[in-house]
Amino acid sequence: MTHPLIDSFKGAGQAQVFAYFDQLSPDEQRQLLEQAGEIDLAEIDRLSRTLLGKNAAEINLEGLAPAPYEKRPEHGGEADAWVKAKAAGEEALRAGRVAAFMVAGGQGTRLGYDGPKGTFPVTPVKRKPLFQVFAEKIRAAGLRYGQPLHWFIMTSHANHAATEAFFAEHGFFGLERGRVHFFRQRRMPAVNFEGRIMLESKSAIALSPDGHGGSLRALERSGSLDLMQREGIDTLSYFQVDNPLVRCVDPEFIGWHLMRRSDMSSKMVPKAYAEEKVGHFCVQSGKLVVVEYSDLPMAMQRETDAQGQLRYLAGSIAIHILDREFVRRMARSAGSGKAHSAGSLLRQGSGGQGGRAETNESAKSGEDVALPFHRADKKIPTIDASGRPVKPDRANGVKFEMFVFDALPFARNPVVIETRREDDFSPVKNAEGVDSPKTCRDDQLRQFGRWLTANGTGVATDATGLPALTLEVSPLFGYDEDSFAESWKKLSPKPVIHEGLYLE
Repeated sequence: MTHPLIDSFKGAGQAQVFAYFDQLSPDEQRQLLEQAGEIDLAEIDRLSRTLLGKNAAEINLEGLAPAPYEKRPEHGGEADAWVKAKAAGEEALRAGRVAAFMVAGGQGTRLGYDGPKGTFPVTPVKRKPLFQVFAEKIRAAGLRYGQPLHWFIMTSHANHAATEAFFAEHGFFGLERGRVHFFRQRRMPAVNFEGRIMLESKSAIALSPDGHGGSLRALERSGSLDLMQREGIDTLSYFQVDNPLVRCVDPEFIGWHLMRRSDMSSKMVPKAYAEEKVGHFCVQSGKLVVVEYSDLPMAMQRETDAQGQLRYLAGSIAIHILDREFVRRMARSAGSGKAHSAGSLLRQGSGGQGGRAETNESAKSGEDVALPFHRADKKIPTIDASGRPVKPDRANGVKFEMFVFDALPFARNPVVIETRREDDFSPVKNAEGVDSPKTCRDDQLRQFGRWLTANGTGVATDATGLPALTLEVSPLFGYDEDSFAESWKKLSPKPVIHEGLYLE
């Protein structure tokens, strides 16, 4: 069978994608053609040439230094500046300039859960799913500031239909249907170490999401940025679906971003210990960058200053504020620049500094910026030359993905602010142990207990601040310290604190 798409793959040296085409049913042929239609062959060729070479570039840490950040007042930050930031953020919220933006393409596989991760139950009493927690925070912020917020949700091909159905089944958790916007993340094909696109089966290409950095071009491609422009939205609050503690509408954070006229701003938490597995905010060549823990030598991670504090203290927790037009600029160039291998910062090759160093200079000179791809070697289920399934026991191919923090070097006036871990960060990633449903549940209970204690109602806790009782505060009652205090003040008489208390 001849087909223009099949011919283009043959011309690109990727004929193996259609090796079994004549054996497929009409539906299988249609599926394979649809998947192939997602692939930019020129992009795959460029990535294969730049990322799969034998001479892997080495990380260049020359000139690397810890990034400055705005300290919280209790750690020496300027209290007046934080007050001004909060006022500026609240003004933007009242003006309708802010939207929430969540990346939610993951499944609950690592949690032993079958379904979109956002449908996983996380709260202590009501067992609300992640999606409901965020929906109620966004709804509560809209009520508080007199301006309902738009919420943009990036899904994946694997969970898009199930996510939409879940929201419809639950009446969008009280949000206006027209203000909740779903769109799919783009997929990229896996390639073998020779750059040949891999098949998952005779009728399916081995495709996977293009990384959270792909969210920027997904916003552009979906028309979301144009919708924002029509609605007067210029500021996006970015967060990930696995962190129910996040203040997804934080006026202080928004205000710092706007006061600094920043393209992209980020939150940090002080690392709990040197080996904590988080990215590090750093400065290199005058640009703000994030260096992953796997790329920063342990000796550097353990460096301390004169006061005995870690030098590389600022940990990245994937919470950002983005300017709409900066997203558009990055989206239109995403993936078009020099590719990076996984976790790269600056890399030294035969031609001198490459990768981010070159793109930084391009940004300085006013040329197009480019969000790079990263290489990740993976064990990829595929088929052999006879079409039989193969489940490899070692890495047999490469996936390409982009990271959203790679936009930071191109941002004008990027700002990093400190946040309290207990207010903003307790993700649900693993079935047990660190970052598990249990640790997240306990952190929620600690937060509710702190809010009650701060408002004059003592709650018995252990040495870690964990209450002896199980209770829950709905975001509709209070989604941060201020909103909780306002609601609590209005209650008369005050409720008795008891096992299973639920405040809404």
